Amino acid sequence: MSWKPLRTLTPRSALPAAAVLLVLGVGAAAHANRPVPFGDQVSAPGHAGASPVGAQAADPVTPDFRVGPGLEAYDPAGGSLLWSYRRDGATALHVSLLGQSAVVVWDDGMITSIQIDDHEVRWHRAVPGMADWLRGTGEPGDAQRTDAQRKQLQLERAAAAVQTVTVPEPWVLALTPGLTMGFRDRDGDLRFNSRPPGGCLYDPARAVGTDSTVMLPRACTGTTGAGRALPGGITGFRLDGHGYVLSAGPKVELERLDGHRVRIDDGPLVGSTVFDTDLGVPETPCQNPAAPFAALHPQTGCPLPGAG
Repeated sequence: MSWKPLRTLTPRSALPAAAVLLVLGVGAAAHANRPVPFGDQVSAPGHAGASPVGAQAADPVTPDFRVGPGLEAYDPAGGSLLWSYRRDGATALHVSLLGQSAVVVWDDGMITSIQIDDHEVRWHRAVPGMADWLRGTGEPGDAQRTDAQRKQLQLERAAAAVQTVTVPEPWVLALTPGLTMGFRDRDGDLRFNSRPPGGCLYDPARAVGTDSTVMLPRACTGTTGAGRALPGGITGFRLDGHGYVLSAGPKVELERLDGHRVRIDDGPLVGSTVFDTDLGVPETPCQNPAAPFAALHPQTGCPLPGAG
């Protein structure tokens, strides 16, 4: 067994060590003073210069929220400020509630999920193309819009840019005409993304959500290889990946009926149908000849044969 005695540091040999300590000290100071990621500023209480916004709350103890330029949470009983949240250089446009999360859409295309009870930021996700779509950048007539019109357009589109869903667990669908992205709310994990076919665009303003699914129409202006006009459609997005695509006209209208049913109105020729988003099948009317073999009857049930 051999060993070497510790070498005594001379002034010359101590210099590199001192330099290393200096670099480490500077690095630690820089780390301590570095900007907060995404410019987050959370305080309780605080001031965000907010204006009222209509955020729906299922729980009576959920705070009243105001947005723009930041997000503020107020006690619904006494009106006192509970907490406020801002991001440097960004303006909050809309907030949606998802259980104990407040999901905020920002004008720079960022989406943030905030834990309501302790006002902790859960995650940030940037959605490519969202900022330009919110502003209407490059669209026909954009140059003629006034500042007030641009602001109103941002607010309207921000309200359509996020759909919140609760089954099988809370998740968020971010929507733009050219891209959708699904995020799991507990950790912001990207579960899927989707682009419409070439020559088609999604229409977030017509999207409808149920407890498990977001149904998103698309309109198409392109043609197939044979020169035929591309059909419109509806895509059903689900967190578990078992989505579906339905054929539909370019002006199809969707109406949520309850937590799992949506009415699809596809114009006078095709007519209206009720679609079960959980099962992924339409209800078959009792008077339809296929009713005895239908996968799903109307919720009211069909009378037994011969019953009157």
